[in-house]
Amino acid sequence: MIEIENVTKVYQMGQVEVHALQGASLKIERGEWVAIMGPSGSGKSTLMHVIGCLDTPTSGVYRLNGVEVSGMNENQLAAIRNLQIGFVFQTFNLLPRASALKQVILPMQYSRNGQRVADVAERKRRAREALEMVGLGDRLDHQPTELSGGQRQRVAIARALINNPPIIMADEPTGNLDSKSGAEVLKVFRRLHREKSITVVMVTHDEEIGAQAERIVRLRDGLVTEV
Repeated sequence: MIEIENVTKVYQMGQVEVHALQGASLKIERGEWVAIMGPSGSGKSTLMHVIGCLDTPTSGVYRLNGVEVSGMNENQLAAIRNLQIGFVFQTFNLLPRASALKQVILPMQYSRNGQRVADVAERKRRAREALEMVGLGDRLDHQPTELSGGQRQRVAIARALINNPPIIMADEPTGNLDSKSGAEVLKVFRRLHREKSITVVMVTHDEEIGAQAERIVRLRDGLVTEV
């Protein structure tokens, strides 16, 4: 499903070139749960941004479902993100005054390529179903300040799922959570992976979190050093 070959990414920071990726290669099969791990500065977040079509490689090849995406423009990449990838970030990125239900409805109002759900009742039904899937069926009308950290992250997961993407990209999804809340979030990922065969690509620095995945990919100095 995901194939990158000799991918590099170079950032220009003033007069200095930062080589975040230096020829990384990796394959991820459909339905896998993969943890990307490495020390700070190893290139793991950059690799996730490339895989998630949030950034483009400086050189190399990236194929998603057999389609070359390395040279696509921003509009084409945005369409892929909207249809094929759901994102979960460490900081939740929830609207401060919106209910859990409204947070999850939002992507259906702005989706592309005919995927926009126009019917209000259908949006609510699908959002309610997604929240029930992550164990928040009794928190539909709660705002972020009325939810625990783990519950906020589960709202973010429901929002990522709402357009039925085959891939979930998670960047340190338990990084801001205590151990109990983190375990709840990982339980949700396990169930989604098992029951829906969603491909999960998770960036983490925590060995215990990484051990939950089927496979660990380790990066150092912009290169895949171990799979």
